[in-house]
Amino acid sequence: MLRRDTPTRSAESAFLIRALEHGDSVLTTGLVLQELLQGFSGPKARDQIVEKFSALPLLVPDRQDHIEAAALRVVCGRKGVQIGAIDALLAQLCVRHGLTLLTTDQDFHSMAKHVDLHVWGSSVRQ
Repeated sequence: MLRRDTPTRSAESAFLIRALEHGDSVLTTGLVLQELLQGFSGPKARDQIVEKFSALPLLVPDRQDHIEAAALRVVCGRKGVQIGAIDALLAQLCVRHGLTLLTTDQDFHSMAKHVDLHVWGSSVRQ
């Protein structure tokens, strides 16, 4: 949603805006920050993103998160769901901390059908 010049009208972005406005707990990771920064060019955009994200606490993966993320990839791969290493690590951080992932990426919804990942707006695991 931050990759566009005009605001999106998705339910996810509306939920995020409300959560931020109400002071709800919103966490992110350095992985998300890095991906956003890679999608923009120019120092002004970079500085704006860094400034906005500085208000959010960062979850930092540890060694066990990387081990468990690899296991998530294996489980999903056996079910025919191919996920990238970074997505698996993001999912693992949510699993470990008991968090709900807010995303517009449908890969996470597919992943949640096979692992204990809670994705905002997803139905219960099948």
